[in-house]
Amino acid sequence: HLGAKGYLMRRTPKDVEQNARTVSRRGIIFGGLQLLMFGTLGWRMRQLQLRDSEQFRLLADENRINIRLLPPARGLIFDRNGKALAINEQNYRVVIVREDAGDVEKVLSQLQMLINLSDEDVAAALKTVKQRSPFVPITVADHLTWDDVAKIAVNAPALPGITPEVGFSRVYPRGKDFAHVIGYVGPVSDYDLAKIDDQDPLLQIPKFQIGKTGVENKKERDLRGKAGTKSIEVNAVGRVMRELERQEGQSGDDLQLTIDASLQNYAEARLAGQSASCVVMDVKSGDLIAIGSAPSFDPNKFVRGISVPDYQGLLDDEFRPLASKSVQGTYPPGSTVKMVTALAALEGDFADAADTVRCNGYTEVADRNFHCWKRGGHGKVDLVSSLVESCDVYYYEMAQKVGIENISAMAKRLGLGSKFSLPLSAVASGLAPTKEWKRKRYGKDWVIGDSLNAAIGQGFVKSSPLQLAVMTARIATGTDITPRLVKTINGRETPAPKPESLGIATSSLKAVRDGMFGVSNLTRGTGFRSRIIAKGMRMAGKTGTSQVRNISAAERASGVIRNEDLPWKRRDHALFVGYAPADDPKYAISVVVEHGGGGSTAAAPIARDIMLQALYGELPPLEAYPTNQRSTIRRQQREINILASTRKAGAKDST
Repeated sequence: HLGAKGYLMRRTPKDVEQNARTVSRRGIIFGGLQLLMFGTLGWRMRQLQLRDSEQFRLLADENRINIRLLPPARGLIFDRNGKALAINEQNYRVVIVREDAGDVEKVLSQLQMLINLSDEDVAAALKTVKQRSPFVPITVADHLTWDDVAKIAVNAPALPGITPEVGFSRVYPRGKDFAHVIGYVGPVSDYDLAKIDDQDPLLQIPKFQIGKTGVENKKERDLRGKAGTKSIEVNAVGRVMRELERQEGQSGDDLQLTIDASLQNYAEARLAGQSASCVVMDVKSGDLIAIGSAPSFDPNKFVRGISVPDYQGLLDDEFRPLASKSVQGTYPPGSTVKMVTALAALEGDFADAADTVRCNGYTEVADRNFHCWKRGGHGKVDLVSSLVESCDVYYYEMAQKVGIENISAMAKRLGLGSKFSLPLSAVASGLAPTKEWKRKRYGKDWVIGDSLNAAIGQGFVKSSPLQLAVMTARIATGTDITPRLVKTINGRETPAPKPESLGIATSSLKAVRDGMFGVSNLTRGTGFRSRIIAKGMRMAGKTGTSQVRNISAAERASGVIRNEDLPWKRRDHALFVGYAPADDPKYAISVVVEHGGGGSTAAAPIARDIMLQALYGELPPLEAYPTNQRSTIRRQQREINILASTRKAGAKDST
């Protein structure tokens, strides 16, 4: 005590003054902090009591806030000229949230008394409700009328968990014309979820529409967009009081395809009544201008839920309307592959364009006769005349010199046996066979007869109409042009690889092109009847006929049965490939008519008509056709024009 007292007695007046100043500063600081704290609290209390009082009053009394996903608008699809091919239309629907509904079965039963809701719809909704999280909205019914929505809104207090909504549904205004190209959308299923590795929460929304086939499927991520959210206020019985906040999602990307809608419409109308396909390709850019497959179907029916009888009818149709024959179908290319064999022979120095072969109607190899289509033979032929008259014996001889490996290599160089990267369903790769392929596939060695068959597009060789169009475009240009289907994404051009030279000698290409020109423009050419006579628009092409049955020696001796006398499925496939104008190629085309008989009679006329439509951009003048065909063409054009218009009108009605 005395020590402390002595210490205090020793403090100077200056020390005491310094301590007083320190205490005063601390007091001011602490006082300021207290004042700031109480001021902030007061300001916040004022906000709560005055500015936000109404909001929190409404949130009281067991009101709750629910946050729900907002599906974005799906991207639109247009043709190369901006014509709409896939759009969205408003769709009134009703959803149920299990955690708000309570007794779901009772609520759905009450709803069923207000709107046209089948027992099957109720059962499906109950099943889905049990599978999904309790807070996820489940679509009970869609495509409702405004009267239905009004009834639900008026009876909302008696329908807890039920909410009418306005969404979007996909519509295809061109109907059947683009079914195989664009495809269609449908509700996401458990199968879809198991098949795709995608964590997008939108996919958990029942009946959310995703692409099922075609461009809709292959460009799903671009077209889908990103989800938005909304906060809604519901009262104790689950009735929506108001929307508190909305954050819009991001719409999907708009796509512009390379297809010309008018040409596509014409092509589909021209193929009508056949089981057939066609592909039209711009030889300079690789743009696919038309991709036809007949018969077709209405994709709008799949979006809304196709009926069992309608779907079964599509499955039972022997013309297979659900198949996209232009890219999925593979066929023996027949004589359209003879240009491949010819180029393999020329480029490998196995033959010269001037070399001749005598055709007596058949070639004998290993005690077996390989017949030419012309029973009496063609006599002496060179490369050009062999193409013009489609002599098989010439290519049997070339096959023995060239060999299958060189033929296969040239086929792949020209696009056969290649799978092109396009946003279409099940694009086929076809087949350009080799010795190793047969050994692996069948466990057997390649024999000379296999090469002879391959040289004329029979046997193991398979190609799609798409591949045949690419092959033709490459022959026409001498470059490795590749097909393109998507022109722009949200206005941004999708780049196409710059074509490079195929490295094929100009002289070789000229010989083959001369032969193709003769096919369509020389009187002895197999495609002469389907020629174009308009100045500057003449076409070069090649007919093809591929067998689907074996012809026995007995039948050949007595006379081969004509195609028209055979059942439809035993008739030959008819093919034609070509490009025009011959002196400055713009478009390449391929046409395949399943079981159509001869390529010159079934496929070539179709190809000629579609090519002229592409070149003119409208129905071509009669002056483009041979004089003796104009009356027939006039009648045909009238019928096609009516059919094309009917297809357009039918598409509008269906939407």
